[in-house]
Amino acid sequence: MATREWNPLDFDIGEEEDEEGTPSPSSISPPLPYFDRDRHVAFLEMMYNLMPHHYQSQEINRLTLAFFTISGLHLLRALDRVDKDRVADWVLSFQAHPRSRAQLKNGQFYGFHGSRTSQFPPDGNGISARNAGHLASTYCALAILKTVGFNLLTIDKESILISLRNLQQPDGSFMPVDVGAETDLRFVYCAAAICFMLEDWSGMDREKAKEYILKCQSYDGGFGLMPGLESHGGGTYCAVASLRLMGYIEDDLLSKTVTSSVINVPLLLDWCMQRQAIDGGFQGRANKPSDTCYAFWIGAVLRILGGYKLIFKIALHRFLLTCQSEFGGFSKYPGDLPDIYHAYYGYTAFSLLEEPGLNPLCAELGMTDLTAICII
Repeated sequence: MATREWNPLDFDIGEEEDEEGTPSPSSISPPLPYFDRDRHVAFLEMMYNLMPHHYQSQEINRLTLAFFTISGLHLLRALDRVDKDRVADWVLSFQAHPRSRAQLKNGQFYGFHGSRTSQFPPDGNGISARNAGHLASTYCALAILKTVGFNLLTIDKESILISLRNLQQPDGSFMPVDVGAETDLRFVYCAAAICFMLEDWSGMDREKAKEYILKCQSYDGGFGLMPGLESHGGGTYCAVASLRLMGYIEDDLLSKTVTSSVINVPLLLDWCMQRQAIDGGFQGRANKPSDTCYAFWIGAVLRILGGYKLIFKIALHRFLLTCQSEFGGFSKYPGDLPDIYHAYYGYTAFSLLEEPGLNPLCAELGMTDLTAICII
């Protein structure tokens, strides 16, 4: 995924500015009244071939950007635009490998690097002083490999799983790297998703992780990213999806006759339902504006719980269309320019809404059902 000098503002999009420099609402092109699949495929093909220069600051997250692009094309049923073998070889080149089995206990994580920038070259003796992967990059790497049909049983999963335990903390949380990083629910989710995709839970202590997650549920039913923090849409998704992947909660929980659960489901459901705003979109926290990505983060939680049928789908569909860009992709807010992050979660949101022409979504893993069950 190369970079080049490209600026969407170079295109004449017909915006006029008021005296304060803000685009006049009357001059912004009206949103398309339908989901324009072909335009979104073109947007992702551009990202696949030549990443715009605005993403240079995200170079360290190159595997994440690649995941949004390739998994997005699969959601749009356009995976044929991708050279699967070439992508698999490229992703595999980012895995960190120990020089010996003894190094698996040295504290470092032998997952995947996020980009070439974090792959330090070896010294004259062939030894790399820093050869550690990142949890989020490893999740994205495995997800891409599954998406292009690569057999994960053929990779060095032993190194990943043994060293993954180096990152779990005494309270059950995970750091994304072995030194100098925060711990929160995002990385518990990455660890759970990695073990789930590798079909081997030896990489983490599930019971400790569960206890940490339960401490993050707030008084209002949502989950903060850490114990005691404000409930947040992304944190709530990471908590619920992790518990589902680890087998601590059932799918479609609301349809079950059993009322007991490790989490407070009625309070969680109430918190999630309150996140749909008057404009039809979802907000990540109370008193925040609606944002495209939370149509996935909150919507996926409701799908896992079995409560997605309770939302106002027509209003959500209408809101998402106001964030659909004429260039393809989706923006964070109506009228903004698109970005690959919000584009991807716009596609996942439309998949949850069962938009024709899209592959169905595996809510727990954030990728297509076909990828989750390895049918490509």
